[in-house]
Formats: sequence, C-alpha cells, structure tokens
Amino acid sequence: MSTPSIAIPGVSVSEQSELDGVYRKIFFRLIPFLMVLWILAWIDRVNIGFVKLTMLDDLKWSEAVYGLGAGIFFLGYFFFELPSNLLLQKIGARKTIMRITIGWGITSIVMMFVKTPTMFYFLRFLLGVFEAGFYPGIILYLTYWFPNNRRAKAFGMFMSASALAGVIGGPLAGFVMNNLNGVNGWQGWQWVFLLEGIPSVIAGIVTFFYLTDRPQQATWLTQRERDLVQADLERDAGAMGHREHSLLASLKDSKIWLLILIFFCIVAANSSLTFYGPTLVKEVGFTNPLTVGWIMSAAYLCGAAGMILNGAHSDRHQESRYHCGVAAALGAVALLVIAFVLKTSPLLTLAALALAIVGTMSAIPVFWQMPNRFLSGAAAAGGVALINSVANLAGFGAPWMLGLIKTSTGSLSAGLYVVAAVEVCATLLILMFIPRFQKTAVAKTSFH
Repeated sequence: MSTPSIAIPGVSVSEQSELDGVYRKIFFRLIPFLMVLWILAWIDRVNIGFVKLTMLDDLKWSEAVYGLGAGIFFLGYFFFELPSNLLLQKIGARKTIMRITIGWGITSIVMMFVKTPTMFYFLRFLLGVFEAGFYPGIILYLTYWFPNNRRAKAFGMFMSASALAGVIGGPLAGFVMNNLNGVNGWQGWQWVFLLEGIPSVIAGIVTFFYLTDRPQQATWLTQRERDLVQADLERDAGAMGHREHSLLASLKDSKIWLLILIFFCIVAANSSLTFYGPTLVKEVGFTNPLTVGWIMSAAYLCGAAGMILNGAHSDRHQESRYHCGVAAALGAVALLVIAFVLKTSPLLTLAALALAIVGTMSAIPVFWQMPNRFLSGAAAAGGVALINSVANLAGFGAPWMLGLIKTSTGSLSAGLYVVAAVEVCATLLILMFIPRFQKTAVAKTSFH
C-alpha cells in the first residue's frame, strides 16, 4: 500500500528503498487500526439513519424532529473540536482518542432509552461533543508519521472507513432490527444502539495500549527506521517552505476561511446522503430494513473504492485541485439526478445515489491535502480542527433543512436541489481560488 517511489533530492536510491519499506510498515501498523475506530465512530454516528425507519413511528415523531436531532450532533462538534485537537497535540493521540472513543460508545448505548425529542437532541449533541476531535485529530496524527507526498493515500485509506462503515452498518442494523425486535421487551432500534455502542467502549480501552504518539516513541520500529523517518519528515517540512505555526495568525488568514467554505459545501452533501440515504431507498419502494441496509451497503462499497482510488491517483500525480473539484462535481450532478427522477425511476435513483456517494466521499481525503500545504505545529492542530468544526455546521443545517422540507411538502426533491447547488459551489471555489501546486517529491509552494 505504499506510494510508488519518487526520487527525492539528497536521498540515495538505497535509502529511498529503505524508506518505502519503513512507511509500508507504519502504514500497516496504524491505518487498519485507525480504520476500525473510524468505522465504529461512523456507525455510532449514522445508525440513526437506519433506526429512523421504525423509530419515528414507534415514538410518533415527525421528519422535522429527526432532521434536527440528526444534525444537532454537529453543534457538539463545532463547540468542542478545536479544544480537543489542541489537547491531542499537548497530551498525545493515545489518551485523546481513548477518551473520545469510550465517550461516544457510552452515549450511543444510552440512546436506546430515548423517549422524548428533548432527550434525543441532548444525546445527539453529547455524541458530537465526545466524537469532536477524532476525525481532525487523526488527520493531524497522520502528519506526524507520513510526509506530504505519502499522505493522500494514507488519508484516503483511513477515510474510506466511513464508506466501509456504510457497507457494514446498513446490513447489520437491518438484521438487528428484523431479528431482535421485541426481545427482552425492546424494539429493534433499541438493540441497534446497544449492540453498536459496546464495541466502541472496548476499542477505546485497546487504543491506549496499541497506539504510539510519535515515530521516535515507536518501539515496533528499529532505531535506524525511526531515524530515517524523522530525517524524512524534517526534510519534507523544510522543502514545504514557510508555513504558519501560530494558531492565532492562521485564524486571521483568508485562506483558511476559503478552505472552511469549500469543505462546508462538501459536508452539506455528505451529511445529507448519510442521514437521508436510507430514506431515499425507502421512498423508491424498499421498506424492509435489511433490504435497505444491503442497498446502502452496495452504494458505500462503491464509495470506499472511490475514496481509495482517488487518493492513490492524487498521490501518484501530486495533484489535489482537480481530484477534489471533479469528485465534488460528480456528487452534485448525481444529487440533481436523484431530485429529478425520485418519483419516476427507482433504478436510476439508486444508481444516482451510488454515484453521489462516490463523488462526495472521494473529494474528502484529497481535500485534506490542502491545509497541510501552509499550516504546521499549533496552526495545523487548530487549523484542521477549525476547518472541520465550522464546516461541519453544514451537517447540522442540511439534514434539518431536508427534514423540514419533507415534513411540509412530503418530498425530498426540493431539498436535494439545494444541496446539489451547494456542492457544486465547492468545485467552483476550488478551481477559481485554489492555486496549482508544483509537482515535486515534496511540494515547494504555498498559497499566494
């Protein structure tokens, strides 16, 4: 899974070969475990989209109640993500990620006892509070281990776990809802929250003993391997030229707010597909939760492939603008198709849903190459968290908007047109305002 070797000035062929082997070792040590954690986080975050198929009827809630509850998760993200990422930089990834993982697991379990909209809103907000910092924290954490020219594939593999979670989570939720409904007097959706929350608590404990904060602390690397990686990361940082280290200074920079706006547009589409994908499948005639789960599983399998392939292709060609912008455009066009044919063509709706997931999710790992071009140190820790937390307010607004429209009109089409228009703005902003970067082993350019 290593990136094909690129000649690096000042590095011999033999040393480059050694580095390839070391990074391969690091990749297989870290990425699969981080993917498991992200799968658990994603399942606990989005299982609400599947339990909604029966939970709303059981509790007599409207689509508007669901939309607000699904999205309010991101308010917790917004308020607590930045301090969580700064804490990670201070105390290390092991302790921070352990706290996050155990917290969201316990909250997910408690969700099984929700009875009122107020309790639903509170627990969804609390889930966001606990999970805040995980995603941007891992983005920051991987910069401690991989140089610039190897990150897109590492990001892509890690982030593909969100798509893999869809592959696993849909059929799992459907199976539990169909087969455990009524057991011990609990509804199927209650069992989903319980059985999907417990593994996260266990994984949080394992995290403390498994993860290593920095390469120089990795006892599973030899001293020679640690020195090679440290020298390579220092060479990469030097070749990147001046990057902002001060968090306060980076917050005053218009470039970081441009990135926030771009990612906001991508997140609006991603969260809409996440929380309303199962509803779209139900609307074209598939009402069995297990069937809905398998259909969404197939769509997310395509999304996972897209994320991995797009990230690898971006690394190979040392290009991120078009890889992100074109992927977002594909997602926007597919959303337009869904909105147009939702009531008339089930097959075309499902095909467009899969393409929308592929396009939107494939844009995400490549996007995260852009902030690392000009931020490091505290600015990277705070900047990445700020981008993710502010942009994820779209995750609050988009589902709420869709829920309100569905409640008032009975259809999601009008809301999907809005979401598609927002996502196409991401493509326009990238192509108009993000500069091209020089194609070198380690890019030597920054924003201008």
